[in-house]
Amino acid sequence: MSAPVFLAEPGRLTGERVLLDGPEGRHAAAVRRLRAGERVDLTDGAGLVAECVVAAADKASLTLDVVSRRRVPAPSPRLVVVQALPKGDRGELAVETMTEVGVDEIVPWAAARCITQWRPERREKSLGRWRATAREAAKQARRAHFPVVSELASTADVEKRVAAASAAVLLHEEAAEPLTALAPPAGGEIVIVVGPEGGLSEDEVERLGAAGGRPTLLGPTVLRTSTAGVAAAAVLLAATGRW
Repeated sequence: MSAPVFLAEPGRLTGERVLLDGPEGRHAAAVRRLRAGERVDLTDGAGLVAECVVAAADKASLTLDVVSRRRVPAPSPRLVVVQALPKGDRGELAVETMTEVGVDEIVPWAAARCITQWRPERREKSLGRWRATAREAAKQARRAHFPVVSELASTADVEKRVAAASAAVLLHEEAAEPLTALAPPAGGEIVIVVGPEGGLSEDEVERLGAAGGRPTLLGPTVLRTSTAGVAAAAVLLAATGRW
């Protein structure tokens, strides 16, 4: 089994011995109950990995000896999913599964037909839950590069991302072209736009299509908005050779 991964500040990964304390240290010592001699990987979430061995453990921290360091290149092409806000806790489910498969950036989107809306007074709390979910899922998946969870986007913001992408697809159940027919670029950024429970509005399809987004059909069945992103990501990760 691969070594557990914990997040550490970049400055802590430069020495030969590292003290892992704070929330990560407490989790490692008290929840995972790691002990002397066991293997641990530390990452800054931006590609730097320090392979370590536990030298000592107490109730709330670990002392780690660094065995080696490596720099993991950023994946290419970069995969971005624009996720319309799902209802309930399905947003965190979408973030968790997309992080596990390897999505590089998740953009929460206030689409026209979203049932859920992040009110200004609750926006930071909701965004914080998505970011915490991504962080924990990235550790579970043993990722060296943690995904970015961007600020809440408007449709105008999504238009700009689509226009700037190397390729962009709009998941749309009425599209004729299947996602599997897309020839993805070898580099740059691929943007996948996932609509809400009520689907993309005609205005959104028109605006995002004019910006360069290609309406595509994910498959013969209709997926929930919280699972469509991970399914589309898996198709493109395989097509680009990242899987």
